[in-house]
Amino acid sequence: MNLSDLQRKDIINIETGKKMGKIIDAQMNEKGMIEFFIVMDHKFWRFWKSSGEINVTIEQIKKIGTDVILVNQI
Repeated sequence: MNLSDLQRKDIINIETGKKMGKIIDAQMNEKGMIEFFIVMDHKFWRFWKSSGEINVTIEQIKKIGTDVILVNQI
């Protein structure tokens, strides 16, 4: 799966059921492994404010579906 495929999916918090936003980028380490995804908070999507960014690690992702990614936001 490509990053562009993941960027089309909504990120949903499984504890609250609320939409968190969409993936805008991924942070990688020096070995090329993804450390976390950068999610733009849906409330700030229009304004593109850095304060609206949330980091989601691979461990927090519980399920990748056809339209959404379910995460356990700690």
